[in-house]
Amino acid sequence: MNFWDYDVWSLIVQLSIILVAILIGNSIRRKVKFIRNSLLPTSFLAGTIIFIFKFIPQFSSFIDTRFMETLTYHALGLGFVALSLKSGVKSKDTNKLVVMDTGLITVNTYLIQAIIGLILSITMVYTIFPDFYVTAGLILPMGFGQGTGQALNFGKIYEGMGFTNGSSFGLSVAAIGFLVGCLVGVVYLNILRKNGKLKLQEARKEVANDLNSDIYAPDEAPLTESVDKLTMQLGFIFAVYIFTFLVILGLSYVSENYLGTFGVNTLKPLFWGFNFLFGSIFAICTKKIVQGLRKAKIMNHAYINDYMMNRLSGFFFDIMIVAGIAAIDWQDLKGYLWPLLIICTAGTVVTFAYLYYACKRKYKSYGYEAFFSMFGMLTGTASTGMILLREIDPNYETPAADNLVLQQLPAILFGAPLLLLMTFAGQSVTNTLIALGVFALMFIIYNVILLRRHIFKCKR
Repeated sequence: MNFWDYDVWSLIVQLSIILVAILIGNSIRRKVKFIRNSLLPTSFLAGTIIFIFKFIPQFSSFIDTRFMETLTYHALGLGFVALSLKSGVKSKDTNKLVVMDTGLITVNTYLIQAIIGLILSITMVYTIFPDFYVTAGLILPMGFGQGTGQALNFGKIYEGMGFTNGSSFGLSVAAIGFLVGCLVGVVYLNILRKNGKLKLQEARKEVANDLNSDIYAPDEAPLTESVDKLTMQLGFIFAVYIFTFLVILGLSYVSENYLGTFGVNTLKPLFWGFNFLFGSIFAICTKKIVQGLRKAKIMNHAYINDYMMNRLSGFFFDIMIVAGIAAIDWQDLKGYLWPLLIICTAGTVVTFAYLYYACKRKYKSYGYEAFFSMFGMLTGTASTGMILLREIDPNYETPAADNLVLQQLPAILFGAPLLLLMTFAGQSVTNTLIALGVFALMFIIYNVILLRRHIFKCKR
């Protein structure tokens, strides 16, 4: 090995492309008014810049698509670990029923996206696009509802089940979701503003600080420690993540050797596809262990810093979005362009319509705030939802922001059957139809629970 060999520099080159693109994207967003007004995140612009430059042969040769896909996968897991290591949101005014209902609305949106996506992909396979993958519609809730990382994960899983170029399709759905969340959200904001139904507000500087914790707390490790505080945070994150890898490796071994075809075809892809969920669980356990050591006076300082974990999770998610868009291969999408546009257009319409209906009935005093926060989250990411929310509630005076964060646990519980059926559905047309029926039944049951008071009043 020589220091001038490209293999020595390849990692640095790929990371440099991503980070320089972020700098350029940030400059464009700040200087170009219509882009700034669109609320498109800098990470999306950066990924789009790399994607556009990939059309230039001299530049595209520098982009390692496999590396970008790998980075997207790991950035998702690392970002969730960093988020889960934080102390968490505490709200004195939290209404547990409202939080549960918010989780139900989130899962119901996943379900209606899955239902419309599957209906369209099944219909297209048996009519105008016979070469299309019958379960491709299930990528819609992953790309819109879950984001770039999960869209890639299940795109890859479905590639192994016969979906040619499924990863590029998944990443494209996620990219379109960002556009929908920002552009449709902004257009609707302005329509409401012109009709006098909303007033865009300016944040009060003295209170518009969305950091959930201080940069430094008295009981934390002093800055004069022999190791930098940032290094400690990364140590916790990667310790949890490598433990996650070892656990999933063990589960995969068991599923391959003792559970036959079901273990190989269903459980193994599910385990590796949900690296972020395992990481989150182990991060929460680590956080509890650290808190126990602190109470027992075995650990003298609070080494996990919420502010730094917040920044690191933001860093990982920014990298995930840029790398995810950069990994899209236009050549892979040529045969899927119309199915992609049809599914994403229908997904946009049903997502908007369902959230408008649900938020209007469940959040009487802050319906618009709830709608924009959830529409942004369920087409892009939670950050997209928060960006839209800040246009009308910049100081987070309504419960919409807290609901968005606190609904994660009930959403995981209610959404577990959907996630468990993702790999099952991709194994055959029969399985796809069974999954579609289960999703429709879940959607009906969950909406009955969600609208229980309204239904009960109607019966009376």
